[in-house]
Amino acid sequence: MLLSGADIIVRVLIEQQCDRVFGYPGGQIINVYDSLYKYQDEITHILTAHEQGAIHAADGYARATGKTGVVIATSGPGATNLVTGIATAFIDSVPVVAITGNVPSTQIGSDSFQEIDITGVTLPITKHNYFVGSVEELADTMREAFMLASSGRPGPVLVDVPKDVQMAMCEYEPKPPVVPEEKQAAKNIRIEQAAECINASKRPFVYFGGGLVSSGAVKEMLELAELIDAPVGSSLMGISAVPTEHPRYLGMQGMHGHYASSMSMHHADCIIALGVRFNDRVTGNRAKFATNAKIVHIDIQGAELSKTTNDTHGLRGDVKLTLQKLIPLLNKSEKPEWQEQISRFREEEKEYTDNREGMTPRNVLMTLNRHLGENTPVATDVGQHQMWAAQTLKFSHERRFISSGGLGTMGFGFGAAIGAQIATGERSVLVTGDGSFGMSLNEMATAVSYNVPMVILIMNNGVLGMVRQWQTLFFNKHYSNTVLNRQTDFVALARAFGADGATATTLDELDSVLDKAFAYDGPFVVNCLIDKDEFVLPMLPPGGSMDDIIVKAGD
Repeated sequence: MLLSGADIIVRVLIEQQCDRVFGYPGGQIINVYDSLYKYQDEITHILTAHEQGAIHAADGYARATGKTGVVIATSGPGATNLVTGIATAFIDSVPVVAITGNVPSTQIGSDSFQEIDITGVTLPITKHNYFVGSVEELADTMREAFMLASSGRPGPVLVDVPKDVQMAMCEYEPKPPVVPEEKQAAKNIRIEQAAECINASKRPFVYFGGGLVSSGAVKEMLELAELIDAPVGSSLMGISAVPTEHPRYLGMQGMHGHYASSMSMHHADCIIALGVRFNDRVTGNRAKFATNAKIVHIDIQGAELSKTTNDTHGLRGDVKLTLQKLIPLLNKSEKPEWQEQISRFREEEKEYTDNREGMTPRNVLMTLNRHLGENTPVATDVGQHQMWAAQTLKFSHERRFISSGGLGTMGFGFGAAIGAQIATGERSVLVTGDGSFGMSLNEMATAVSYNVPMVILIMNNGVLGMVRQWQTLFFNKHYSNTVLNRQTDFVALARAFGADGATATTLDELDSVLDKAFAYDGPFVVNCLIDKDEFVLPMLPPGGSMDDIIVKAGD
């Protein structure tokens, strides 16, 4: 059939079984929006308050489902407003297709109104990007973008389409949805060598991240851990892959991780790393990181192997397929001495746990736990509240903890929580701070307009808490520009947008407010007042190792 380029874009989205897209219209993408109007019975567009909210929503949608999220924006500032969200998805390996309009081909390079070289801007932060030069290549380019976004290590792909290409006519032939590239296990010789190393270990530790979830390898990972009698710990991106209460799960590892998880990794003689990076927040001082451990690292991207640590065995391949070949080569064993040591770490962690009464961050989030459903998606922004949530919240199902890991994007959470709710159909929760919330509170308009059922828990301490914590510990309490002193009434603000809210100053108030929030038909703000001097602990000081871990305030 003969269609315009804009119609072809929308038809390919429908062809790829995309039923939700997020975005914001503008002059150089208006033809695509006209097509979205024509095909609105087959595809739904969610209009956000800002393009950055749209890309974060597409990201949250993708994280919650494993599907490819889609965002649409116009040229110039519309496209550049996507950049932070594209970088967030890139570093966290989230499949997103971004479609941007551009000025007509004849005006490219002439500094036309709202012209920007968005493919050049995003080259370092996409798996690949395309400038579509003709309508004849448009459909296959779109299909290839979907294939690349979901293949191998997932990530964002951008397709930039000049306005004249959107307007041009071309024959369109429907095709089946694309299939990601076939995955491969690591080489057999590498797997055999890794098996010998694991079989010889006496203190194994299984460490997993977002790549395990992308691979769908949770079952195989737990089978491995049972077979070799190993504890398991996760990166921030791995949280919710394993039920929080699983007996082998020690929690998040790293700078603000659970003490037992971090200490178990530190004392292991073999670390089996599955779909996870060893960044600075994991290792601390790399020269002192797990000095007695051999590292067996499985990742679909070869560039991650020995990038920051000296992997003893680097296995490039799909985690699930590689584990399926590795597990039959392993000897079943029990390691009572190692389990005793892990039990001691658990007991030490209990000693360091903040058991104070009152409106402490831990008590606030334990109260929230009692209101969460088994399938509730929880998004966070970035800062102290993010780490408290990672340490305290409990999950039963994978893909339910949605947080910016590698880039640490303040303002990520609101859009992501909207995307996760739309993706799952479940009431979502946003755990945020007053600093982060200030970066994205305009998306309250989106949440109200679409009547998104969500609870927005603002851990309000009146400061930029994580930076203030560093200023307290390492900068002689020089609180430079971290005391906000803002007079914003978040409850009144919510009501001004058409939502509702309430403030909680005690745990009893919080419990009552959360009852109301989880029953409310739409977005509900819970303004939760906490002390400005609360710390996230444990904490590895910058450049420190596990020998320098801070477990109590005043250490």
